[in-house]
Amino acid sequence: MSDAAATPSPQFAPAVAARSEASVWDIFLEFLIIGATSFGGVVPYLREALVTKRHWLDDKEFVEMLSISQSLPGLNATNMAVLVGEKLRGPLGAIAGIIGMCLPGGLLMYVVGEFYRQHGDHVWITAALKGVAAAAVGLILSTVVQLSKKSLAGKIDFIFMALTVLAVNRLHLGVPRTLIAVGILAILFHRPRHEKKGAPAQ
Repeated sequence: MSDAAATPSPQFAPAVAARSEASVWDIFLEFLIIGATSFGGVVPYLREALVTKRHWLDDKEFVEMLSISQSLPGLNATNMAVLVGEKLRGPLGAIAGIIGMCLPGGLLMYVVGEFYRQHGDHVWITAALKGVAAAAVGLILSTVVQLSKKSLAGKIDFIFMALTVLAVNRLHLGVPRTLIAVGILAILFHRPRHEKKGAPAQ
């Protein structure tokens, strides 16, 4: 194997270095920040922290882990914390990630739950919640646009995306069942194809 093949390309060097330097404390602290600051949808905050800021994942890995997280029981955020933590530092990293993610939200939601129980029917509170809900949809949409530019490489990927939306929104199929079905179709389409014997080498 040549030195060029053994040496990571320059575009992957920051990610390799960032992953090797990530400690259990770094994982806990980063997910603690995400858990404390992710208002509305958590996906944009996860991508900003894990892909853009920390370089622990690239967009392809992020989409793959998000797909796994959505296919399994539990919240996407906690599932992602376990997957990323385990990838970086094994079982201790997974434990640090899930504690960091759940701790601020659990404490904050207890306080908010008490406040909402007493004042949730106030007209100003209702109006504020409607505004936050709209902003959360906008955050998720912006992340979808960013990921689609890198994840949807060909026309067939748009067909898979359309099938997923149709199955979930129109046919009301469960997310795990839909992802498994679309995943099987994608495997069949993207499977390695053997060249015919005797074909001239390219």
